[in-house]
Amino acid sequence: MHTNLARRGALVLAAVGIALGTAAYASGASAATASRSHSVAAVTPLKVALVAPSATNDLAFTQSMYSALQSLKKSENLTISVSANEYVVSDAASIIREYASEGYNLVIAHGSQYGSTIEQLAPQFPKVSFAWGTAGATFGLKNVFAYEASSNEGGYVQGYMAALLSKSKVLGICGPIQTGDAKLYVDGFAAGAAAAAKANKFKVTAHEVYTGSFSDDSLMATCAKTFVQGDKADVLTGSSQSVVGAIGVAKSDHLAWFGTQWNQSTLAPQNVVSSQVYNWDPVLQQMFTAIRGGTLGDATYVIGLGNNGERIQFNSGYNLSPAIKAEGEKLIGQITDGDITVPE
Repeated sequence: MHTNLARRGALVLAAVGIALGTAAYASGASAATASRSHSVAAVTPLKVALVAPSATNDLAFTQSMYSALQSLKKSENLTISVSANEYVVSDAASIIREYASEGYNLVIAHGSQYGSTIEQLAPQFPKVSFAWGTAGATFGLKNVFAYEASSNEGGYVQGYMAALLSKSKVLGICGPIQTGDAKLYVDGFAAGAAAAAKANKFKVTAHEVYTGSFSDDSLMATCAKTFVQGDKADVLTGSSQSVVGAIGVAKSDHLAWFGTQWNQSTLAPQNVVSSQVYNWDPVLQQMFTAIRGGTLGDATYVIGLGNNGERIQFNSGYNLSPAIKAEGEKLIGQITDGDITVPE
């Protein structure tokens, strides 16, 4: 009997303990929730506008920035407005001016083609921060941020793997316009392919063509078809939002594709080997912190493999040789550690 009473007492005490513990947990959880809510509320709200040349789901340049803004919306207490598909620069300029006149804290002109517009408009709105990229120039203006991507790093890694993967040892690279991260990527890809050929003692040809447009899918498709039909390229790559056209050629001709700016594997699950994916979160966070501290610009930010601003995302749906993947991962580590400096 004593044993049963003791057990009942232990059970009662345990029940009380559980109840108290539950109450304490609930209290703690409420406090934690309140703390998180308070911390978000304590962050000064910012109005941010994004003007971009293509759709927010382009699986390339615009989507990389749009997704970054959306991921930070709650934690940074942002009000976000977006004007997408503004590939006509004069139209984009009018929209940028409108956002600035409406008192937005930050207007992001996401495209190298918008540089001259920012240079002209920023002095007219000294209390508004402007950001543009990919480029490094702030034009000496105190309210202009610039941002750029070391896309040549991921380009180098993917060019190296492409040369190893190719059977014909002919690669096709379709670029838009020779500027910003697009040119850096093309140059890095070609340099990586050359490095692979030198290290493994074979010859490789990397053909480069610039279409002259960031937005024309048909020109990208024509570029890719020329490489495949005329040069017998069996591995393709390209940069900008217009690569949809070139990826379509890779898919229809059953060729390998290396992507950049965003993960493009959903466009051709069996053809995309890997993609260099941009992460603008750290750059945006630094801008927001600066603005809240009273600094409206005059700084340039750079993303790369070494600061989590870029990463190579391998497509699990592509049957890539483990040996080639290992070479790619090795290069990523060497670039990140500073053992390899990729030419620009």
